[in-house]
Amino acid sequence: MLAYTVRRVLVSIPVLLVATFVMFLIVAAGGDPLADLRTKNPRPSEEVIALAAHRLHLDQPVLTRYWHWVTGVIHGDFGPAVQGGGTLDIGTEIGHRALVTVRLVLLAMLLAAILAIVVGVISARKQYSAVDYGFTFTGFLFLAMPTFWFAILLKEAAIWSNHRGWSKFQTIGDRSPNVAPGFLNHLSDTLNHMILPTIVLALISYAAWSRFNRASMLEVLSSDYIRLARAKGISPRRVLIRHALRTALIPFVTVTALDIAAILGGAIITETIFQWRGMGDFLVRSIFNHDPYAILAWLLISGTAVIVFNLIADLLYGVLDPRIRYE
Repeated sequence: MLAYTVRRVLVSIPVLLVATFVMFLIVAAGGDPLADLRTKNPRPSEEVIALAAHRLHLDQPVLTRYWHWVTGVIHGDFGPAVQGGGTLDIGTEIGHRALVTVRLVLLAMLLAAILAIVVGVISARKQYSAVDYGFTFTGFLFLAMPTFWFAILLKEAAIWSNHRGWSKFQTIGDRSPNVAPGFLNHLSDTLNHMILPTIVLALISYAAWSRFNRASMLEVLSSDYIRLARAKGISPRRVLIRHALRTALIPFVTVTALDIAAILGGAIITETIFQWRGMGDFLVRSIFNHDPYAILAWLLISGTAVIVFNLIADLLYGVLDPRIRYE
């Protein structure tokens, strides 16, 4: 498995390079980063504009700019920023923002996966029962909800409940500015801020994953080897968990890994509504400020996350199905 992992990582490097080149071309064609400076009133002198263009490498061909950027990334330099008058360190800033987003995304994915597996197994086991219809209704209900609408609805409900003293949900930011010293106080404050955004991301993802896991379980439960296991007298619980579920989880893992891009997109919306200073807020600000290198940094990290999650999914196949071996 170690050799397979190394091979996959080596194969991922040219894939990531091609992706970065395509991203760079798209971002470079997205507009002039100095458009606001050129239309400023009073308009700066041509020397000032030329210096700003030189700092952003806009006076060089696209291929040269890409080479400067990609070699800089290898050395930890994500390029000059437009934000903050050029004083912003993109690498440091996005590193802090990534920690905020990672804890939200990973917790939401974990909760969504657990819920989807449990609900998918129960629905498949009790197909066409009242329980199955109930889970189907709630699944399609969350599927039909746009992320932004569900987040706003949940936030407004929490504010309404807080005003009446029924709850103390935090609805703004990823942490409070004035928290009493102590690890437990900071942990409690962080978890309180995470409740609502995590619920939004988890339930939206769970809705699709549970339906997929139900369909996968139904297909496995009707297969010949499951009938044979039952005929041999193996307990229904062991047949369901040990034989059927492990096989059904293989396509489920694939879908979960492929959905990381959609979850990151949902995190952008969720962080914006709950005013988190994570990667979502960083991307929105970068687009608003026409900051190409900041946008590229976000796209690079997101693309790397997709590749890493798909690699993890490939490795999990061998854990779930003993028949899969990596030569």
